[in-house]
Amino acid sequence: MSNNAQAPLRFTTQQAFASRLTLATLTGRPLRISHIRPSSLTNPGLAPHEISLLRLLEAVTNGSTIEISYTGTILEYRPGLITGSAPGSGASGGVIRHEVAASCTRGVSYFLIPLCLLAPFSKAPMNVLFTGPGVITSATQAGDVSADTVRTAILPLYARFGISTNIELRIVRRSNPGPRGKGGAGEVQLMFGHQVRFPTTLHLLNPGRIKRIRGVAYCTGVPASNNARMIEAARGVLNPMTADTYIFSDVSSAPFQLTRDQASGSVKTKVGIGFGLSLVAESSTGCLYSADVVSPPSGGIPPEDLGQQCAHQLLESVSAGGTISSTAASTVLTLMAMSSEDVGRVQVSRNVIGGEQIIALGRDMKVFGLSGWGFREATDSSNDVVVSVVGKGVANVSRKIT
Repeated sequence: MSNNAQAPLRFTTQQAFASRLTLATLTGRPLRISHIRPSSLTNPGLAPHEISLLRLLEAVTNGSTIEISYTGTILEYRPGLITGSAPGSGASGGVIRHEVAASCTRGVSYFLIPLCLLAPFSKAPMNVLFTGPGVITSATQAGDVSADTVRTAILPLYARFGISTNIELRIVRRSNPGPRGKGGAGEVQLMFGHQVRFPTTLHLLNPGRIKRIRGVAYCTGVPASNNARMIEAARGVLNPMTADTYIFSDVSSAPFQLTRDQASGSVKTKVGIGFGLSLVAESSTGCLYSADVVSPPSGGIPPEDLGQQCAHQLLESVSAGGTISSTAASTVLTLMAMSSEDVGRVQVSRNVIGGEQIIALGRDMKVFGLSGWGFREATDSSNDVVVSVVGKGVANVSRKIT
């Protein structure tokens, strides 16, 4: 529950924007972010995807206040109660429709990952439909993972925190980045119906050995042979590692988008054309490692190169060690900090824990009043680090006790 009497925590620049808003909503602490792209001559202040994220947080909470300066370079956010798709909170028929503008250059996973972190602490089940001309379901050049990776490599990890039922991510219509990385006109629905009082404490110290590899090759508005070529190239790299490799092929037509033409008026054009590959490796202890590649909006890269690139990225993620990949590290560490008041432990690769994003997350957690992290060398022969996190015990005050 938010406390509007508290002075806002102060941050600068747009770095870790989504992560800071998520932590503020989970802990109920107001924040103030200044110096958001102040030196940009063409687009100062908040970007379209950041404005869209603020609108999404306002839709799934009750009582949040958002104040943006005239230039858009200063934001003050006071979070409210996380209500999800509760009746009377903006949901229509139990579903919140979130429109993403065509100017958005980030993938839908930019919104899905923070939303999944908020959903277990919601008053009611979370049911959000992402639609509009700016929904991109594939990976992006900005570093966002695809919706397939969120579904296969991030959502299964919630089961380790006792959050496992009534969770589904549907990719209703696929899309890839359009010209200049904008637009896509895809459609994704997240249904998260498992709300808990506290996440359970996590102890994950054994990486195990890779036992299977799964993946999804997708193409939108291009010949299906692109999928077959990506799959063949990826299997050529992965088959020596494990024989249990299966990559599903998903072929879909490109969505149409209504555009304005001075000569002929309104014209329907195909958008979201492209192809990509998402791979996930699972170990004998249930650890997940992922990789994502997508064709650039300008094209020019053959499917064979993308398939080999994705397979090599997956092997690099596995060889880095640890029990969690860089894709899911922030989600796991955040849930560990929000769990019951006990010490959780997870074995992490030095490359992952030493990344700029994870270091910034640890610093922000201290600012928001969450526990710091403890480190020690792993006891096995690897060069990993065991990270200890004391749960803060921030309860879901909206959930009814039964």
